[in-house]
Parts: sequence; structure tokens; C-alpha cells
Amino acid sequence: MVRFDPFRELEALRREMERVFDTFLAERGMEGEFVWTPPLEVKETDDRYIIRMDIPGVRKEDIKIEITDNTLIVSGERKEEKEKKEANYYRREIAYGSFYRALQLPSDIDPEKVSARYENGVLIVEIPKSDRAKKREIKIE
Repeated sequence: MVRFDPFRELEALRREMERVFDTFLAERGMEGEFVWTPPLEVKETDDRYIIRMDIPGVRKEDIKIEITDNTLIVSGERKEEKEKKEANYYRREIAYGSFYRALQLPSDIDPEKVSARYENGVLIVEIPKSDRAKKREIKIE
């Protein structure tokens, strides 16, 4: 018996939506304008949110990070290396071209103190919570 896994179901739905979207663009002759979506993970600690995004093969100069109206927007481009001779690929799964990812953030963040670093193909964005949102212990008198 297979257990219901909502995350597996959501991932299957995401893949199907991407397939439908890609088909829609291809039918309109827009397949050259493909925008890929890098995978990410979001972790919450007591004082911050930590977002890790896999974007290997992208130079940090080609990554743009913005926060607008509590939305984190990461965009950029992974440029394909052009070879002079045509290679015969057996399988090609690496996405090239522009990427875009938008993530709605909670209202308890401090956008002025956001930091980002790029290590070994992983973009790490740390978003501190505002002082009023941080957990604090109240002593009983």
C-alpha cells in the first residue's frame, strides 16, 4: 500500500503545470523565451529566515536579488557555453537561459538587513526577522 505524500503530489502537479506552460509557449512560437525555475528550500530559525537556492553554473554577477512588498525576487541567467562544433547529446536536462523565482515573505521581516552569499553554486539569502517578531522570554515577577 502506498502512503499519501502531499509533497510528492505537489511536485507532480508542478511538473505537469510546467509541461502545460512549455507546450503553450511552443505552440505560439515562444519556446526560445523559456524561463526556468531553480529549486529552493526555506528554513526558519528564531531570528531569521534562510533561503537556499540551487543555481550551479551561474556567475554571481548574473544574479539579481530584490525585495519588494515582502516578496523576494531572484532572477538571472545561466549562459550556455557555445562550442564551435555541434555536440551529439544523448540527454540534456540542464536548463540554460533566464531564471526567475519569487517568494512571498512573512510581514515580520527586516528588509534593510537582508544578506546574501553565493557558495559552490548555492545562493544563500538570510532575512532577519524584525525585533518585534523575535521570540523573547518574559520573566514573571
